[in-house]
Amino acid sequence: MHYHGYLWVGAKERFDQEALRRPPHPEPPPAGCKPELIERYREVAAAFPTVDLPPLETAYWLVKPRALVRGTWDEAKDAAGWVGACVGEYASRMASEWERDFMDHAGLVNSVAERLDSGRDVSLGFYLERPSYLSLAVVACSPNRSKPELPCPVL
Repeated sequence: MHYHGYLWVGAKERFDQEALRRPPHPEPPPAGCKPELIERYREVAAAFPTVDLPPLETAYWLVKPRALVRGTWDEAKDAAGWVGACVGEYASRMASEWERDFMDHAGLVNSVAERLDSGRDVSLGFYLERPSYLSLAVVACSPNRSKPELPCPVL
């Protein structure tokens, strides 16, 4: 097993575009339904695999473009260290005083490492100033526990 890291920072308004953050339904709308529904389905089906927005289900990062992978690690502790470094890098921009000044970074890194060691994905999100949003994810790969059918993006 190995781990892939993903980072997204952007406007909270864009992050809230949930239709682009969920995979399209496996079946398209039935023939005869409203043309705008069919067109929206096509748009979402085409955009989901390529848009850089964090997916609602963490494992779906694996279907995103390979270029979005920010790091790959063989050890959970190394992936967790990356999460800790990212949180530290953005801490001064966090909207919450607690997250900015009092968060237990060592405890966070240890918790992330434990979850990854058990084969689970990790997804964290933080509100930043102006209103922006930081999304961090580490996905366990080869195979992923929740979506084993999803291929590794770097193999």
